[in-house]
Parts: sequence; C-alpha cells; structure tokens
Amino acid sequence: MNEFQRRSAELNDLLCILNVLNWDARTQMPAGSSAARAQQMATLSALAQERLLDPAYEAAAREVGPEDRAARQALDAVSALRRVPPELTRELAALKGEAQDVWARARAASDFDMFAPLLTRMVELNRQLAGALGYEDYPYDALLNMYEPGLTVSTLRPLFDRLREHHVPLLRAIQARPQPRTDFLHAHYPAAQQRRLSLALAQEFGYDTRRGRLNESAHPFEISFTRSDVRITTRFQEHFLPGALFGTLHETGHALYEQGVSPDLVRTALTSDLLGLYAVAGASYGTHESQSRLWENRIGRSRAFWDLHHPQLQAAFPEQLAGVDAATFHRAVNTVQASLIRVEADELTYDLHIMLRVELERALIGGELEVRDLPEAWNARIKADLGLDVPDDARGVLQDIHWSAGMFGSFPTYTIGNVMASQFYAAATRQVPDLEGTLARGDYAPLRGWLTEHIYQHGRTYTPHELLERTTGHGLDPQPYLDYLSGKFTELYGLDHPTVGRKEQTA
Repeated sequence: MNEFQRRSAELNDLLCILNVLNWDARTQMPAGSSAARAQQMATLSALAQERLLDPAYEAAAREVGPEDRAARQALDAVSALRRVPPELTRELAALKGEAQDVWARARAASDFDMFAPLLTRMVELNRQLAGALGYEDYPYDALLNMYEPGLTVSTLRPLFDRLREHHVPLLRAIQARPQPRTDFLHAHYPAAQQRRLSLALAQEFGYDTRRGRLNESAHPFEISFTRSDVRITTRFQEHFLPGALFGTLHETGHALYEQGVSPDLVRTALTSDLLGLYAVAGASYGTHESQSRLWENRIGRSRAFWDLHHPQLQAAFPEQLAGVDAATFHRAVNTVQASLIRVEADELTYDLHIMLRVELERALIGGELEVRDLPEAWNARIKADLGLDVPDDARGVLQDIHWSAGMFGSFPTYTIGNVMASQFYAAATRQVPDLEGTLARGDYAPLRGWLTEHIYQHGRTYTPHELLERTTGHGLDPQPYLDYLSGKFTELYGLDHPTVGRKEQTA
C-alpha cells in the first residue's frame, strides 16, 4: 500500500466498526445501554473525522493525484467536511445513538411527545450541518447531496411532478376496479416459519450466508462490514405475511450489491462514504435502492417468481394457503390500495409516501415547519394524498427510523432507486440472452452476474450519473419505470389505457 491507501484502509476500518456498533444497537443491545453506546459512537465518529481531516491524509491523496478516483473522492470529502465543526459531528453521532433508542420506545408506545425533544434537536443540528456544508437555493440541497450527489430540490420537483401526474390517474382507475382477494395474507403465520422461508428465498437470489446473516429489528435494514460480512434484518408480523417476506427480499438486494463489490476495493475510499462517514460501497443511496427495489419488486413480485416458488410457499404454510393458487397469491401481493405504512405500500402508492416525507423534511430543515406541528401536518398529507385517517403516531409520523438516525435528505433516494431499477432492468433484458426465461426457471445467476459486472463490482468508483450512462446509455429517465407500472397494473386490473403517463412527443 502507498500512504494514501494505508490511511484510507484505517479510515474504512473505523467506519466498519461504527457499523458493527450500529447493527448491535438496532438488533440485540440491551435497552439500558443506549446512552453509553451513543458516547462510543460519538467518539469513533469524531476520531474518523480527525483521521479524514488530518493534513497528512490530504497530502497523501494529493500525491496520488486527482486523476485517481479514490483520491479525488477523498479530496472532495476533505474539502466539504473541513467546513463542519468537529463538535457538530460528535453531537450528531451521540444524538443518533440516543434518538434511535427513544424512537423505538416512542413508536412502541405510539407517543410522539416522547420523541419530539430529541427530534427537535436533530432538526437543529441538521440545519447547522446544511449551513456548514453550504448550498445555493435551499438548505435541504446540502443534505440531499450527501445521499445523492447532484440532487437538489429544483431537480427533484419536476421528477416528482411527472410521477404524480402518472401515478394519481392510474391509482384512481385502479380504485374503480374490483379488488383481489387478500384475506389469506392476514392469517396466522408463525415467525419461525416466515424466517426459514424468507432466508431460503434470499439464498436463492444469491445471498451468501457464509458472509451474512438474517436478524430481526424494529425497522428492516442492511449493513456491511466489508464485503465479507454483510448483514440484513427484517420485521416479522405473524398476521401479515408480505411484510417480512418482501422486507427480506428488499434487504437482500442491498446485500447483493455489497457482497458483489470487487475484492480489490475492500478497505479503500471506494467502499467508504467519506462525506457521510459511513462504510457503504454503493455509488449513491439511490443506486443502492435501485437494487433493493429491483430484487423485491421486478423479481419478487413477478408472476414468474410465484409460478415457480408458490409450491415452496404452500409447503411452509399448508393450512393458511389451502386453496390459494399461484395466480391468486400473485394478485394479492400486487394489490394497489392506499395504506398507512410505507414499507408495506404497493409499488404505485409507494412514491406518494416518499413525496410526503420529502416535502415535510424539506419544510423542517427550511424552518417552515416546527417539530411540534409535524404530526398534524403528516396526518393532513396522508388524508389529502391517500384519503386515509391516521389512527395513531405509530402508524403515522413515528413509523420510520430515518429521522431518529439523522438521515434527512435520504428519503428521495427510494424513488430515485425505483426509476434507476427499471432503467437497469431494461438494459439487462436487452443485453442478457433469454433473461426472462432464465428468471422463470429460477436461475438468478445471469441477472446477478450482469448486475455485478456493470454495477456491484465498481463500488463508488463512478458517480450515479456515470453509472447510468455507462450501463443504460442515458441519465436518469423515469419513462421505463412509468411504462413498467402502467403495463403491469393495466394487465392485473384489466384497464383500458396501458400508456397512461407516457410523455407526449412533440415535433
């Protein structure tokens, strides 16, 4: 190793240790340990920032030269984080540890007031972070850029407008049609059997359990400590089968990305989010979400998948699914219906959940909305967008872990991921011979191999825009996503206009 590589490796080690502490805190740490753990994570975060901002690290990166992508990313992160006071980094890290524990208890008690003081402080610190990083138009832009480089409020709004113009009419058309049978999804499904089935399907996708494991947590997540240790979690609900099942497939998509990174990139700046001080190999959070959404939805919710795997499902739950054939199950898990919980939302209404959160957190960071008014604003938007009354905080404003983890600016990446997923899948279909046939036979290696070659192995070598251009020939383009949703739900619901939402072409 040269000096830059050596220092980058040590920095990545620190970030991976932080991930270990974070995983433990969210899966098995005793409740009374949260304060001590928060201080430990604050200390490590501050130490990581000190290592990053050490003049010797910058000098080593400059010696390698800005033409080297790892060195350039390191120099960009140094330039940005030099503007962030070390005490702000330390306080944010400490607050995250404490806030996640309080959020979990507040969610269990459905008591927003319990969480509100910590959330108020989290918003204040993120406003300070945005100010330190700098922005041109909106404070929120600085936070967006941490998760999706180049993304701003001004570029996000036209995308959201186009999606809304497509999604809402399609949703209204679907709501006028008869809904499929779904009662069997709410039978009693023992958690132990759900776990066995979910893990088996993840392994069929290619999740390597020699380098990973499945645990339970209040909110599903994936986290890695280099490609050799990539862990996923899910949440089991014994009276709702799809939650854990598709939650596991979603996190498996993330895990395949991390396990597929080139061994040559391990412990380098190209598997470290140096701006966010987080060990992650994906080009961006949106690129990462493209893989979770691709494997969960394009594959896991497809008719071909359930034609193949339905016998396995019935073998696990013979009484609960007696008389339920593959077609009936497939229709049930693709039901379009307004719902309260984002992670359980169907593919069409999911983006509406994201848009709601993005607008609320943009207003929080911009000072247009106070934390004390957040539940009322949340409930009003759910009513306006989805026509639902929110019965309690647990199924409303407290349902997501992101704000307790300080991840303001990350929510848009879920929709960016939906768009990217369709672009990547369309490119794979063009380039992999008989891809649909191999998937129908349960052979996921060709798709996984194509994704590894074009996306996974590169880690953070390329920007998300460069990766899209290299892989699909285009920048971010929502049309393949809109075509996919229109085609899928037109067929499922017998609608008349499969091209709803297609952008008109003009001379």
